[in-house]
Amino acid sequence: MAVGGVGSSLLLMSGVVVTVGLCRRLARRRLRSRPHLFAFLVEMFSTFQICACTNELSLLGNVEPKPHTALTLTYGFTVLHGLTLAGSTCNPCGALQPMWGGGTSLRMGGLKIAAQFVAAVLARVFMHFIWSLEMAEPHFGALSQGCSSPMQTTEVQAFCIELLFSVVFQLAVLRAESVNPKYRVHLIALLITMLVYAGGNLTGAIFNPALAFSLHADCFYDKFLSYSLVYWIAPSLGTILVAFIWDELFPRIS
Repeated sequence: MAVGGVGSSLLLMSGVVVTVGLCRRLARRRLRSRPHLFAFLVEMFSTFQICACTNELSLLGNVEPKPHTALTLTYGFTVLHGLTLAGSTCNPCGALQPMWGGGTSLRMGGLKIAAQFVAAVLARVFMHFIWSLEMAEPHFGALSQGCSSPMQTTEVQAFCIELLFSVVFQLAVLRAESVNPKYRVHLIALLITMLVYAGGNLTGAIFNPALAFSLHADCFYDKFLSYSLVYWIAPSLGTILVAFIWDELFPRIS
């Protein structure tokens, strides 16, 4: 793939980030008096940014040199998301954990999860529209791929990988809460990049149910049970396990 094609993708993703930033700022100014609508829209905008950018990044996986370019882009955009989407979880598992611990009401948690899946669908529709225009080299033939089959191992192994990665990620997020924010975002980005490198060729290393649906909706349609177990149930179980350990076992040990 030519450098110009990568540049076009970077320009598109930058446009998404800027637009989402403006939408978040507008919502913050106009909707502070309506907390539920504000929370829904901010979470939706934020998740849209992650899903749209990751959809585009998925087209750049074969850019040479492999896998260095893809991993560098993964790290860079994860840092960018962390800096621009402060206060949003953009992951149903991130909303599930405080619900389990009582830090968030069931209504607010459910609202955020609904916003995340709405954003996942909107991001997929938006990116497919952009790809259909075929204005950049990475978009040529992108819509003809169908289910890209991210699961390159057995269902049991894929389930265990997504469960393990979810546990590792959620524990790291909790442990990093005391770290200076300007360092924390890089630590989390480095961890995500390492997990993608370790398991990306087996499951995609997604550990985010909304993002998984946005990336692989065709696969969910073809094999709903398998993909829902691996990409929805496994990360959610990992999150509940972490919440139980963090809230119930750690206090007793300490």
